[in-house]
Amino acid sequence: MLQSTPSNRTRPAASPVAQDDGPVAQGREFTWTNADFARIKALIYKKAGISLHDGKHAMVYSRVSRRLRETGHTSFASYLDWLEQHDGDEWQEFINALTTNLTSFFREQHHFDILRDLLAAHRTQPWRIWCSAASTGEEPYSLAMTCHEVLGANGNFHIVNSDIDTKVLATAARGVYKAENIKGLSQERLQRFFMRGKGANAGMVRVKPELQKHMEFMTINLIHELPLREPFDVVFCRNVMIYFDGPTQRQVLERIHRVMKPGGMLFVGHAENFSDARSLFALRGKTVYERI
Repeated sequence: MLQSTPSNRTRPAASPVAQDDGPVAQGREFTWTNADFARIKALIYKKAGISLHDGKHAMVYSRVSRRLRETGHTSFASYLDWLEQHDGDEWQEFINALTTNLTSFFREQHHFDILRDLLAAHRTQPWRIWCSAASTGEEPYSLAMTCHEVLGANGNFHIVNSDIDTKVLATAARGVYKAENIKGLSQERLQRFFMRGKGANAGMVRVKPELQKHMEFMTINLIHELPLREPFDVVFCRNVMIYFDGPTQRQVLERIHRVMKPGGMLFVGHAENFSDARSLFALRGKTVYERI
């Protein structure tokens, strides 16, 4: 255990502010400095476009310290030196550690109501939808359920689901959840779209194949050129841009614009506003934009 020096015994133990000469507080497993935070901040911005502000010291320490334990490093400096000298799988683990995944089925219900109306107005056309922050799958399967309910079991729709975090994306592709985590869904949807586990799988549910057959999963980093060719009618990119600074937001919006059909609809998070991108998208409802 790290011991306090006389100079830091007077600091509040819960202070989130790092010091250049030692740990934030007595009892931390690893020394944590402003220099460590600055390096991590620069690396995650370069690799994923995520812009960390100074209030994220505690979060970053907690998440990246797990990587130190996993890789056997005894300091952030040692881990980061090693990371920058290698081009292997640990970079993905580093990115996974610093991405935030907060999701639920039919989150921001008004978006699904708008999507339902869009689908109903053009039932016979083929629909291509991109869920660009799929996380653990609740949003993708909410989209699939909506499409299935409006277009029918044989509806012509295809949903591409992506995320930068490979671990949550694997969970989404499996489509298996604890029954207690889907209590917000109606009994009708539970019976129609999920299979209940038995025996060793009791307490778990799995998405039915009739939904999963419409789904495609792929890892995509939004700050890189998008590996998508056929244009989309609908894009869900919700609560992603809040982690980017202004220039990065603009670059990502331009990439999204290029893979959408003219007139396609972009759904974003409740705290996101793209009034500075009027040449790309026009506001058509509450956090819903039309591709120009």
